[in-house]
Amino acid sequence: MNNPARIRVIAIASGIFMALLISWSSITVTIPSGHAGLIFRTFSDGIDATEMPIGQGFHFKAPWDRIVVYEVRQNESQQKLMVLSSNLLKIELDMTVFHQPVLANLGALEVERGRGYEENVIVPSVRSVSREVIAKYLPEEINTSKRQQIQDEIQDRLREKLAANFIQLNDVLIRNIRLPQTLEAAIERKLQQEQESLEYEFRLEKESKEAERKRIEAAGIRDFQDIVSKGISDELLRWKGIEATQNLAESPNTKIVVVGGGDDGLPIILGNN
Repeated sequence: MNNPARIRVIAIASGIFMALLISWSSITVTIPSGHAGLIFRTFSDGIDATEMPIGQGFHFKAPWDRIVVYEVRQNESQQKLMVLSSNLLKIELDMTVFHQPVLANLGALEVERGRGYEENVIVPSVRSVSREVIAKYLPEEINTSKRQQIQDEIQDRLREKLAANFIQLNDVLIRNIRLPQTLEAAIERKLQQEQESLEYEFRLEKESKEAERKRIEAAGIRDFQDIVSKGISDELLRWKGIEATQNLAESPNTKIVVVGGGDDGLPIILGNN
């Protein structure tokens, strides 16, 4: 026999289960990796800017609340800019900005700037800072000697501006700089002339060192000759002549030795093979 109380419990449990099944999507939320969620409380004050966002993974929520999901990993924004140098020449450049929301300030970012913060904050900030910085430099400095300095200055000023808008700046890259063609040609000529000047100075320095080497060598030869000439006497020359004559006389190629036939009484050697 059926028990009415048991049937009632089963019916209630089944009703609860069906209600949960139907409303499951409205009381749960799954935050994907690299994202965070902000709870919008419908019957309260909406999003609390001071509340930490919920992290990735599975969460329960009130069915009447909704979750605003933000990507919080690094993103890049690429900009094509037209700026003026200090002498008012137009310069085109491509810039890449790597950024991400500050997680602790995600609620304030949503309340004060919104999910379109890239177009509302990053793009105008990049344009403003780039124009302010590059306006202090000459075109030839932008594309040569001061390029890294300019990039660092843009990065420092842009980091400060974005931080005030709850955005973290990770890096700035200036990828391409396009100068007016006439200016590029002038810069190339200048660089070529500087290279030729350096090469000419190198040749002059090399020739100067070679001339100094030759002067030192000549001075050494002169000193050697002075020392040798002071140590040579007629007696020494006569003695060396006798030694040379003796060596020649003992050589198997010598045929005739005339003794006392030369000047100063030195022998004369005749009849070599």
